[in-house]
Amino acid sequence: MILDRLTPVDGALPGALLTEVTELYAANRYFFALSGDFPDPDDIRIGQVATELARELQHPDTEVLLARSEGRLTGIAITLAHHPDPADPDPWIGLLMVAPQRQGYGRQLAQLVENRFRADGRKAVKLAVLQNNPRAMAFWSALGYLVIGHREDRERNRPCAVLRKEL
Repeated sequence: MILDRLTPVDGALPGALLTEVTELYAANRYFFALSGDFPDPDDIRIGQVATELARELQHPDTEVLLARSEGRLTGIAITLAHHPDPADPDPWIGLLMVAPQRQGYGRQLAQLVENRFRADGRKAVKLAVLQNNPRAMAFWSALGYLVIGHREDRERNRPCAVLRKEL
């Protein structure tokens, strides 16, 4: 698996890339039905994904990372080097999504993201899992993440479990 940082070209994202990312998002209907991030999880559109990615890329501490295997987009990770709460020293994984073929892409992508944080000298990483997403909770728990609290997310006030893993 190869991990590349998404970088806009002349302030825009290439159309072919947006098509790939939109297909990846559409393949994860289960998550988007739970999250409510898009009005219709059965009809996720390129323009919606472009808007969402542009919003993420506005933050200087955010990276959008694309994972490829054999030339095909297999996953995306959105990370924050610093949480908006200045008292929180840990980086965060804001989103980790993979193609749903159950070939270990999620585990590989999580390890690559963790390795990037380790290389930057970070000691731990955090993330939030929607309370209504038992699949995600099982995935992150299997990777060694521990629940350290519960709170609502900052954007949509959805109940979440906050998880942390020592690196």
